[in-house]
Amino acid sequence: MTESLAARQAALVEALTSGKPVPHGIDGFRFEAARTALLRKRAGEVSRQWPMLAASFGARWKREFADWAAARPTQGSLRDGWDLARELHARGSLKGAAAEEFAGREAAMRYDGASAPHPRRTPAWRSAAGAVVVQFRGRVRVIRRAG
Repeated sequence: MTESLAARQAALVEALTSGKPVPHGIDGFRFEAARTALLRKRAGEVSRQWPMLAASFGARWKREFADWAAARPTQGSLRDGWDLARELHARGSLKGAAAEEFAGREAAMRYDGASAPHPRRTPAWRSAAGAVVVQFRGRVRVIRRAG
């Protein structure tokens, strides 16, 4: 029994976006070119939501993001960047302005990693990279320590 067109298309999309195996009958070279282009596009979208995170990688950003995202389906650029920043923070490798950007998002919004982020209704603070980020009544302030 042959697969329906919809099932074949779904398998192709999963392979392109989630690291699943390349479906039978698909040209490997063209598939890899399309997958690489989609990951670069996704990296560009995330860099618009998370400019300091992207800048922290410099010229390596698109490659580093693509390596991280290759087997992860997109959750949208805000959440993709947030998930990457959380992972880097957990490893202790989020530094400088990227750490402040992450702390600012964490102070301003609630995000559980599963559902869409939403604004915090109560005051919050986070520390990062020699600074404290405070959110009060919807305003976020960065207080840098004298150094």
